[in-house]
Amino acid sequence: MQYALRRLGFFVATLWACLTINFVLPRLMPGNPALAMMSRFKGRLNGQALKALEIAFGVNNKQSALTQYFSYLGNTLTGHFGTSVTFFPDSVSRVVFSALPWTLGLVGVTTVLAFLAGTLVGTTAAWKRGSMLDGVLPPLLVIISAFPYYFLAMLVLLFFAVDHHWFPQGFGYANTDTIAFNLHFIGDVLSHAILPAFVILITSIGGWVLTMRNNMISTLSEDYVRMARAKGLSPARIMFAYAGRNAVLPNLTGFAMSLGFVVSGAILVEYVFSYPGVGYMLLQAVENEDYALMQTLFLFITVAVLAAVLVMDFVTVLLDPRARKQG
Repeated sequence: MQYALRRLGFFVATLWACLTINFVLPRLMPGNPALAMMSRFKGRLNGQALKALEIAFGVNNKQSALTQYFSYLGNTLTGHFGTSVTFFPDSVSRVVFSALPWTLGLVGVTTVLAFLAGTLVGTTAAWKRGSMLDGVLPPLLVIISAFPYYFLAMLVLLFFAVDHHWFPQGFGYANTDTIAFNLHFIGDVLSHAILPAFVILITSIGGWVLTMRNNMISTLSEDYVRMARAKGLSPARIMFAYAGRNAVLPNLTGFAMSLGFVVSGAILVEYVFSYPGVGYMLLQAVENEDYALMQTLFLFITVAVLAAVLVMDFVTVLLDPRARKQG
């Protein structure tokens, strides 16, 4: 119970610090969202129009910084994040939640698959250390993971979509489709997601393979593993229930952070494939000086990372009660 309270207290304190930083940083930048919107019209709007835009974007320089801070905290807790410059006049909340399912479906699933596949390959390679599998597969996957995301994405797009037309060239679904929950639309979404998912998977699995293999090799030399072998337990039970269970523990925090950063999307991959996810939206927000949208996306990323790490802390305690005494 004390461990849970400590972790929750750390979560709340860190979240408050991140909210404060998220409030301060945009106000240190030059200009404001209203001026950014005015620049699109090249001076064709008058001062009254500027005031109207400032009201729409929640820009009020007459309020004190403390009043703005508490107003910001209240709006954040109630889900009012302002109006987007890039997608004006839509609210930031509507814009973010329209792109979030695409990123969670693509990057979230591939992140989990990469972790599971990398953990399995790393465990097997360490168990069969010195074999052909150990000598070929981990180095190959690590080399592939060293390629930049955008480079491999362009190669895959050129070969599978442009040259051979086996898969769609980009976006999340065909422009002629109507968004609906039916087999045709679901199949179209999956076909558009195959190439970006493959790029994310193949470029991220190598790191999990390498770390899991190294952890597994260290764990196999522990006394309790030798004792399990001396008792005559099956190799599969020793590999997964004894060695693998303890070797995966150091990777759980990294996996939690990876899950948290799923919310930010895979910016370069989404950009190459014009995938309508959060990463592509973040890039658009930066290009258009959409401070409200950037601020909200950074907040979502921070909360997601903190929540994922908090959950993984509790999972670690369940798998290894020794962590409870160390926490």
